[in-house]
Amino acid sequence: MNATQKAHIAVLLTNLFFATNLSLVKHISPSLVGPFGVNFFRVGITLVLFWLLWAFSGRSARIEKKDIPRFAGCALTGVAINQMLFIKGLTITSTIHAALLMLSTPMLITLFALIWLNEKFTLLKGLGLLMGIGGAGLLIFSKDTSGISSISGDVLILINAISYAIYFILAKPLMVSYPPLHVIRWVFTFGFFMILPFSWSDVQQIDWPQATSSQLVALGSLVIFGTFFTYSFNTYGLKHLGAGVTGSYIYTQPVFAAIIAALFLHENFSLEKGVAAVLIFAGVFLVSKKKS
Repeated sequence: MNATQKAHIAVLLTNLFFATNLSLVKHISPSLVGPFGVNFFRVGITLVLFWLLWAFSGRSARIEKKDIPRFAGCALTGVAINQMLFIKGLTITSTIHAALLMLSTPMLITLFALIWLNEKFTLLKGLGLLMGIGGAGLLIFSKDTSGISSISGDVLILINAISYAIYFILAKPLMVSYPPLHVIRWVFTFGFFMILPFSWSDVQQIDWPQATSSQLVALGSLVIFGTFFTYSFNTYGLKHLGAGVTGSYIYTQPVFAAIIAALFLHENFSLEKGVAAVLIFAGVFLVSKKKS
């Protein structure tokens, strides 16, 4: 098996792990740990693993002083705001809603690139943005018969997607100057200290003796597979496949998430969700389409 084939498998697993995260979070939060406390373990333990991985690589750990504000901005948008709102929103909405709303990230990246990077505006991009916004709006305001989703949860997930899109724009110049894993490691380092004041109280309130074995396994899987391997595999995919191919695998997330949620959380997939999914998928396709 060559590096390209391994990269395709790695990126597919990345999106499977991410989709699984949605149900794992539901299993442990808020029953075992508050939503912000989940991020303490996700970011903190993954950060230690990234530092250990880098220590064995023998490479320099330095970053340029002029880049520190950009790293801090990436940590704020890509870890602090993004991760905290994502977990909080997920605890009060359905996994299917969360997975579909996260698909708006590529459209938001396109929108911010049009504004900040002066990329060329086309009719297809404009139509795609409108369809995506319409799909997201339909999803947020649709009535969920299972009673799992909420407007406030959906809005938090959408703000999380906006924050991640801003992170992506901020991180692009850093990915050119530094190895991707180096960037992620420092972003997690800055981000951990940003989330610490908000997450520590949730950690202190955990009743460990009352934790079930399935909750402990879920928490460990969320950290190791859902965070460390997810970021590592995605970085490997970026290196061997490029951003375009790696990013296209995001379309598999709602499929995985819907199957897992239906099997383990008994969430349903309504007609309104289907229409919203079509609009969002079509919007992402149009904003990502390039002229030949």
